[in-house]
Amino acid sequence: MITLEHLDQSVIIDEGELISYQVEGYEFMHQKGEPGWGNTDTEMFPVIGPTEAAGYRVQVPKGNAVQDQHGHLRELRYHLNAQEKHSAIYTKEYQAGTLVSNSKYPKRSKAPKLIWPFNFRFEKKFYLGDEGLKITFTVSGERDMPYMLGYHPAFRLRLPDARVVGGGKSVRLAEVMAAGDKALEIPETDSLVLEDEKRIGVSTRGFGSFMLWSPSANMICVEPVTFYPYAVEQTSLHEGFRFLHQEDVEFEVSLIPNIKT
Repeated sequence: MITLEHLDQSVIIDEGELISYQVEGYEFMHQKGEPGWGNTDTEMFPVIGPTEAAGYRVQVPKGNAVQDQHGHLRELRYHLNAQEKHSAIYTKEYQAGTLVSNSKYPKRSKAPKLIWPFNFRFEKKFYLGDEGLKITFTVSGERDMPYMLGYHPAFRLRLPDARVVGGGKSVRLAEVMAAGDKALEIPETDSLVLEDEKRIGVSTRGFGSFMLWSPSANMICVEPVTFYPYAVEQTSLHEGFRFLHQEDVEFEVSLIPNIKT
């Protein structure tokens, strides 16, 4: 477990997962063990969205792709590559064709093993600076590898009338919960602000859209995504792929506390 500190901010990272972000002692992140989701953050890669109705198969240009909901990256373990006073870098690497055990099997999935026909390296860098916490994702892999990417942070809520503002919309918590597991899309925007007892901005580069999801009134996930998967049938999930046309591609998510709207 790693702690980063800067000015009145502190961050705790557990094996690559952001489990705490506090500013002046105020905790912005949902905590494990509290009602709702069992994590604080994770990544969705190389696919976003459910695959059960498609027999856990996703169409790709080569080989066999067996993926469960939101991809198999979360089944791989992060390795700490570097740590400094205000930063930490973690990586995951995958070799094409390697079978990966699916932790959802057998209780929540019928797919015991997952597989992807491309090599890739996934880097997650945390940097705590004056303006807040920046998380940078770098995807490296085979040229023309298809992929989707989503970041899935969960924020703690205190007020029943909490809302998310941005992209020309103001969405209340009740609306997000009413959307259920499909999540609520906020398309074509790079930044949102979560307004609760205190405000926190989620500013991004490279993603393009957001999904909002909440299973309980004490938390909400504000998720930057490259593709909203519920816009298509599960058998057509491949329509949302981007392709790796260069050696690597970089995405950023900045958590900016106490931002004004």
